[in-house]
Amino acid sequence: MTTDPKIRTVAMTAGVVVTMGALAWASVPFYSWFCAVTGFGGTTGVSTVASDEVLDQTITVRFDGSLDRSMPWQFKPVEREMTLRIGETGLAFYEAYNPTDKPVAGQATYNVAPYEAGGFFTKIECFCFTEQVLQPGERVQMPVTFYVDPAITTDRDAKFVKHITLSYTFYEIDLPEDDRQASLDVN
Repeated sequence: MTTDPKIRTVAMTAGVVVTMGALAWASVPFYSWFCAVTGFGGTTGVSTVASDEVLDQTITVRFDGSLDRSMPWQFKPVEREMTLRIGETGLAFYEAYNPTDKPVAGQATYNVAPYEAGGFFTKIECFCFTEQVLQPGERVQMPVTFYVDPAITTDRDAKFVKHITLSYTFYEIDLPEDDRQASLDVN
């Protein structure tokens, strides 16, 4: 069977384009999955239950909060740091305030430093899992419940970590439809 070289070249080129497109499309979810599984880039773990093991060793967790340039809120940790036993459940609060005269919606992104600790820092509950809407003049305290996995003490790279910094950055997002409609009804 002989095939025209031009047709074969076009078919191979089309195959390369389709393959590259599929790889580009799959790269974002694959990267997100990879970061969640490995803790790469300071990505934290998520759990619905507390650790079943608590060690006598302690670790200090520092808290940091910042805002995107366009976010009109004020945002900060209530407590700057806490020391807890590895595996012990911690509860920290961040305070957000909307000084504007309109409702503002926000979503927090987060990371953990040093990056080696990301896979061992586990959140049980966090305000960052959902979008937040603050009404004009509203001030709230938002909780994050977490623990540091005892496996950190045996990891080749993370076992020397004594301080972990949990950082959040809030970005303004579009108001959810219900809040947008309520805001229009008031005006």
